[in-house]
Amino acid sequence: MLLHPLRRAARSPKDIVIKAKRILLIDGHPDSDPSHYVHALADSYGLAAAAAGHEVRRTDVATIVFDFITSRAEWEDGALPRAIAEAQEAIAWAEHLVIFYPLWLGDVPARLKAFFEQVMRPGFAFRPRAKGLPEKGLKGRTAHVVVTMGMPAIFYRFYFGAHSVRSLERNILGFVGIAPAERSIIGNVEGDPRHREKWLETMTAHGAAAR
Repeated sequence: MLLHPLRRAARSPKDIVIKAKRILLIDGHPDSDPSHYVHALADSYGLAAAAAGHEVRRTDVATIVFDFITSRAEWEDGALPRAIAEAQEAIAWAEHLVIFYPLWLGDVPARLKAFFEQVMRPGFAFRPRAKGLPEKGLKGRTAHVVVTMGMPAIFYRFYFGAHSVRSLERNILGFVGIAPAERSIIGNVEGDPRHREKWLETMTAHGAAAR
């Protein structure tokens, strides 16, 4: 979904202008029900970014059609589903990716992981070499990972080591050259509504600043 950008006015008093960016939102919640908090966070970010003059596109993983990859041969040489080809085009277009997902069983939801397996194919996300590590195919892009959970964020950070976020940053984004990656770890999402509202405001600020 393309959010049409609006012209951004210069900030007073110093007239600071943030350079417009091309931003891709990847909403990784596997359930398209609009009542989910992850969707509201993505909405807040995207609307603020568009209003600030940034170009915004969005991929909702729950609504696109693709199968899970079940073999190496399919991953390397299998035909791309149309939705995955469109997602690759959007990633190639983007300068900044914002990835939203709820923590499920301590990790990214299976459908979001399957999406990344489909998208990060050889020849697009990286190029194998005869010797050494593959060439990173998506250098020059940055990312922001936004993850929600029921537990307190500090518990996830320090007891569990934020392991799903670290794995996503290192084993997927970093492997293909997307760096650096900022984190927003949002805990206690089933608690105080004021806490959720505060984070929606934070996402609005991040969107306007293209962070």
